[in-house]
Amino acid sequence: MRGFGNMGGGGMGQRGGMGDMMKQLQKAMEQMQQFQDELANQVVEGSAGGGMVVAEVNGLGRVTALRIDPQAVDPNDVEMLQDLILSAINEASDKSEAVREESQRQMMGGMGLPPGMM
Repeated sequence: MRGFGNMGGGGMGQRGGMGDMMKQLQKAMEQMQQFQDELANQVVEGSAGGGMVVAEVNGLGRVTALRIDPQAVDPNDVEMLQDLILSAINEASDKSEAVREESQRQMMGGMGLPPGMM
């Protein structure tokens, strides 16, 4: 029967701790949403063929625009245009990933969490 006398007081302290933890979790979720919103608004470009094909990708890795110079369109060499498009998108995607990783690093530092916790 020993040890049961303190259960009531310990339980109350845990509720306060749980409330604090829930507030911290809510704050982390709000920061994560803000982080996602900021990434969605950051745009990087990748280009190929001396700028004949330009791809824009946001910080979340989504292609938001693709511009093709009409001079790059050769009906007899569709494969070249396809290669240029892929190169531009891949370059922009690589830049987007770098932006995302740097943003995560900054966010983790601000939250006091170790890298890799996301």
